[in-house]
Amino acid sequence: MTLRATLFDMDGLLIDSEILWHEAEIEIFSELGVDLGDVNNRSTKGLFVREVVEHWYARSSWSGPSVDEVVDRLLARVGDLVETKGRLLPGAVRALELCAARGPVALASSTPLALIERSLTHFELADRFVSLHSAEFESFGKPHPAVFLSAAAALAVAPSQCLVFEDSAAGVLAAKAGRMTVVAVPTPADRALPTFAIADVVLRSLEELREDWLDERFASPSTR
Repeated sequence: MTLRATLFDMDGLLIDSEILWHEAEIEIFSELGVDLGDVNNRSTKGLFVREVVEHWYARSSWSGPSVDEVVDRLLARVGDLVETKGRLLPGAVRALELCAARGPVALASSTPLALIERSLTHFELADRFVSLHSAEFESFGKPHPAVFLSAAAALAVAPSQCLVFEDSAAGVLAAKAGRMTVVAVPTPADRALPTFAIADVVLRSLEELREDWLDERFASPSTR
């Protein structure tokens, strides 16, 4: 199937923000008396932020702030950390440029839209996407394919003609469930997870993305 569009995740793929999410979670949840244990990498990586908060509330119910209030605290803290500590990951801008030269590009993330917009504005990336999509507007988050299917529909491209870039196992599952081609860019710690075996390509960094690989799979301009 010839590819015609590209969908990018954001956190941990374009922006080195997964570590910032983990930092914010440790900070916010520890204030609530929740022990996240010895998890070096986020076990809830790729899930919608509300699902993350509900996950920990189910295991260590706290008194005081509601789930909604904790979600708001977490999002605000992550936004602050992105603006003070965040950086673009190697090859991110190049990958966006290569894919944009071959068809429309959209962003599909589990992150709420307000934080997506805040992060993209900070790194001056907002104009690189035809549309932005957040799982907060879907009935289900990743690993359900809903956010990817919505992004494909917004671009008027069949899901099977979409290329997805993901760093999380949940995101890879979501994209493959949507019958999409997947390039996975997991962290070294996540790379051994069996889920990544279903990705079409696994890269160590977006810097490894090859132009000839894209050329072989995308329609030429004259046939789009």
